[in-house]
Amino acid sequence: MTVRIDGAEKRVGLALSGGGFRAAAFHLGVFRRLRELGLLWKLDVISCVSGGSIAGAFLASRWGDDGALDALDSYLRTTSIAVSSVIGGVLDPFHTRLDKLGATYDRDLFGGRKLGSLQGGPRLYLNATNLATGNMFFFVTGGGGPAEMGEWELGAVPAPEFPVSRAVAASSAFPPVFPPLRVDHADYPGAGVDYVTLTDGGVYDNLGVNPLFRRRNALDYLIVSDAGKPFAVDENPTESGAVVLKASIDILMEQVRGLQFQRLELNASSGGAKPVWFSIDSEEGQALDGDAAFASAIRTNLKRLGDAEMKVLARHGGALLGHRLQTYTPALLSA
Repeated sequence: MTVRIDGAEKRVGLALSGGGFRAAAFHLGVFRRLRELGLLWKLDVISCVSGGSIAGAFLASRWGDDGALDALDSYLRTTSIAVSSVIGGVLDPFHTRLDKLGATYDRDLFGGRKLGSLQGGPRLYLNATNLATGNMFFFVTGGGGPAEMGEWELGAVPAPEFPVSRAVAASSAFPPVFPPLRVDHADYPGAGVDYVTLTDGGVYDNLGVNPLFRRRNALDYLIVSDAGKPFAVDENPTESGAVVLKASIDILMEQVRGLQFQRLELNASSGGAKPVWFSIDSEEGQALDGDAAFASAIRTNLKRLGDAEMKVLARHGGALLGHRLQTYTPALLSA
């Protein structure tokens, strides 16, 4: 697909963070701004995590169709799936809560699509976390390459018949609300294992940037849309032993997030893709005063979003993208 800058073809990658429906709506604003700039349907690689996988996989399943953006908007305004999936999984002894989540995605978004059916779009990574090895586990398709699933330690296997909905469910199976997805040997004959269990990709990397560093993707520009939970300074830190665990996890996640941003800078300094990133709590570049604070305060779950929430999230994502491109990569604006 590529873009042309100064007569040369350049490849652009986009990373979509986790953060539930909030993240999906924020990324929708990014999609709309990219479409306005003539860049959306020229993306070469999209790497997604959790809520980002909902948005990214749906976009890839309707690649080139501007109507997909309005359809995603409608879905996020009208659908609440976390509660129904949990209740359905409790009442149905033959299916887990995650099975119900995947079935809901399939019914509302993907209509039985398999990974192998997404060949017409960009290279798409839907990222989960392998609980056995602690590695990122990817489902990848499109971009003229094979549809595969796997990880670097256990290896990758062909997966053209694996349902898109199950891959997205694994990527968005945030604990403890949803159990991990079990993938048996019949579907994933990885090295020396009978099965793998996969949880939310945000456990490993909530920005979803890892696949974009791969040399095989050979990117020139790398855009990171970060709608994850921003770390908040607590003026009254807890003294409760139970609450310390949650606070510790938040600190660890913030540390990983910071290290990933450093990797983006180091990769660029060594000749890699030029990075552009923006986070939901950023006031620099917001369209209206208060957009960053309002957007950051919206909860990261899978419940439908109100009109005001959708409006601010989409506006904020698009505004931050436009500001960063204008400031750091103006060449993309004339591509």
